[in-house]
Amino acid sequence: MEYDLIVRNGRIIDGTGSPEVRGDVAVVGDRIVEVGDVDGAGRKEIDADGLVVAPGFVDGHTHMDAQVFWDSLGSSACYQGITTVVMGNCGYTLAPARAGDHAMIAANIERAEDISAAALAQGVPWTWTTFPEYLDRMDALSKGMNHAVSIGHSALRIWAMGERAYDGPATEDDLMVMERELRGALRAGAMGFTTQRAKTHTTSDDRPVASRMASWDEVVRLVSLVAKESTGGFQPGGYEAGFDTPKHLERMKELAVSTGAPILANVHDPSLAGILDEAAARGGRMYGMTTSRDFNILQSFETKTSFDTLGGEWAAVRSRPLEEQRTLLQDPEVRARLVHLAHHGEYKPVEPADPFKPNFDEIYIQYSPYLPNPTVAEEAVRRGIDPVEVMIDVAIENDFKIFFVQLLSKPRSESGLAELLRNPNMALTFSDAGAHVTQVADAIQTYLLAYLVRERQVLSLEEAVHMITDKPARFWRLHDRGRLARGFGADITIFDPATIAPLRPEVVHDLPGGGPRLEHRAAGFVATIVNGQVFTQDGQATEARSGRLLRAGQIPVPH
Repeated sequence: MEYDLIVRNGRIIDGTGSPEVRGDVAVVGDRIVEVGDVDGAGRKEIDADGLVVAPGFVDGHTHMDAQVFWDSLGSSACYQGITTVVMGNCGYTLAPARAGDHAMIAANIERAEDISAAALAQGVPWTWTTFPEYLDRMDALSKGMNHAVSIGHSALRIWAMGERAYDGPATEDDLMVMERELRGALRAGAMGFTTQRAKTHTTSDDRPVASRMASWDEVVRLVSLVAKESTGGFQPGGYEAGFDTPKHLERMKELAVSTGAPILANVHDPSLAGILDEAAARGGRMYGMTTSRDFNILQSFETKTSFDTLGGEWAAVRSRPLEEQRTLLQDPEVRARLVHLAHHGEYKPVEPADPFKPNFDEIYIQYSPYLPNPTVAEEAVRRGIDPVEVMIDVAIENDFKIFFVQLLSKPRSESGLAELLRNPNMALTFSDAGAHVTQVADAIQTYLLAYLVRERQVLSLEEAVHMITDKPARFWRLHDRGRLARGFGADITIFDPATIAPLRPEVVHDLPGGGPRLEHRAAGFVATIVNGQVFTQDGQATEARSGRLLRAGQIPVPH
């Protein structure tokens, strides 16, 4: 028999958690047709001797909704072994959208997700009104990866209420309008419904994002409709004022049990994983999402630093081109004044995403993008200089192409994280790809394989691959993704487990309007295959754009 593609002699890790086996994977069209010892020939064959052959990685929490319109590759996710992304998270989508509401919708996304206003204005075509029309536009786009999308609460409220979406609770008529559009979105293939309740999420004109103004009764009513009308799920985003993480997750558990809707909640504390088990014991479906790293943002002199919000001489220096900054930062008198201001000035972040007053014990110098690094405070002791001078000197020594990692969360132990990820209702799928484009470059799947598997050996390869393929595919009901098995979509990632690693991010200026973003590539990926076509090879994209829109309710269940 002749096949379109055969991946030969690989270490097959099929995504289920089963032990690896040596063998081949054969593809006809966009489907896997054989796994094991494959006779016959392929029109194209890839020798995977010594390499891991795994399902394409699935990232269930991204914000690539706008990016997909100007970047058919899906950079930087495309360089990290990912073949499927789910968008429309945290309540932020570009549809539904009436003609006069585009600016309001963009204002929700711009600040809360730190996506360039210029890029949104120049890169988003707004050729749709309803969510089904938006899905049709997505379907027609050229794209390298598969995309699935949920409908967001903020856009849905603006659709029903216009400016009143920012004023308070919806009326009964408003709710009926929301329900009608939500029902249409679900029937057209939306993966579910998402919202955002966190008090830190504001618009670019300093208002709470629209979803924050909804009553809890409104949320429950919309989630109940999701449960009745679809197989889709609900992703709640952050927790609202008056709630801590345990109380928020308890509320999500009760919602899962009472409505029957699958709930996809952020769970980062290993001690709280039992709430997922309790939901399952009571017949609810509640799944947790987490990352392989502690939450952080990246500072650099090429992008933003904490010192940028101090004003005065820091603002004057940082407004200059980098070469002029280098000269000023090396001037002893200027440096002395800058160091004094850094310790005694008032930090005034303009945006919620701006770096804040530095705690040098919690800022790491990113000499390595995946191995342990020293803090600025530790390096200051080693060099015998002020921590502010450390950041200046390290930046200059590396021609400004180095990042300082500012922790945003309490560090988790490696053993605790491994225990959390082993919970059957947890997946590693929370990259935020497409958002925070100058401050976040986590490469969470690649970091998992390079550090927690290879370096620390707290997880096996089979466990780790299961956490980033089959688990998220199952939680998002992507029935034919996440496994290497007959009848599944031919999404395949081939990598060298001895060399796989995230590389240091680089600042590029290729957004619409010329804005900056971080591009994050990786070592060790030999190829990714999307729907049977080779999409990346040896770290570079091919000409193939075989990605598809995956619509809920229209995804076949392999037999």
